[in-house]
Amino acid sequence: MKLTIQRHQEGKNYDETFDVASLKVTTLLEALYEIKAKLDGTLTFDAGCRSGVCGACALRVNGRETLACSYKPQDGDRIEALQYHPVQRDLKVDKEKAQETLKKVLPSSSIFHLPSSIPHPPLTDEEEARFRLQTDCILCDSCYSACPVLAVNPDFLGPFALTRAWRYFTDPRYIEEVPNESIQNPKSKIQNPVLLDAVQQNGIWDCTLCGECTAVCPQHIDPKSDIMQLRGESLKAGYSDPNLSNQSFGTPDFGGGFGFDPNAGF
Repeated sequence: MKLTIQRHQEGKNYDETFDVASLKVTTLLEALYEIKAKLDGTLTFDAGCRSGVCGACALRVNGRETLACSYKPQDGDRIEALQYHPVQRDLKVDKEKAQETLKKVLPSSSIFHLPSSIPHPPLTDEEEARFRLQTDCILCDSCYSACPVLAVNPDFLGPFALTRAWRYFTDPRYIEEVPNESIQNPKSKIQNPVLLDAVQQNGIWDCTLCGECTAVCPQHIDPKSDIMQLRGESLKAGYSDPNLSNQSFGTPDFGGGFGFDPNAGF
């Protein structure tokens, strides 16, 4: 079984093909360890739990994001690092910049009453179900790498940050202490208005709703749906899509003599 890996070493980028004994490996991660142990000890990649839980081994295979520990390799596969991340070496990337987006959408703990700080009745099954799936995010960055918006707007918050925002927005145990006057839309009367305000710029309205993030999530989370929910709550709170503010919906001018002129008659 031949696997081609996009290498990044000492400022050089190139493809290198390795012949791996397919009978000895059942996952791509095992194949990478086999290459490192027997063919090229300089091959660099990230790994952790080997069980699809930690998200450390996320990469791209044939242009599609996946977890190396969950993917069964095929002859001819091309493996490369995640997109929109600084590559440190080979398949290992720096995820710090991408995960800094979480700080932009999540207010600091001083803004929130944390669940332990004020009494709150136990969550009902219905309340917990609202954010159960979103809580399973393992921050593998697969959705971030798959998002086409980041190719044109590197400041876009990205899918997993917006999913995390929706997760906390829907949790009734988290209540903001900040007065509404501190945000752009002081008329908002909804829970957690600061969090909702944080996802407006370079956030929910920049998403194209293409669904690429949903397609690659190993936890089967649907960031596209979460973003649509945040849009709905934003509209309720008085926000609007800034991309529509520059659009004109007036009657088009087709020039004189076209169609029926009610003033001139037939």
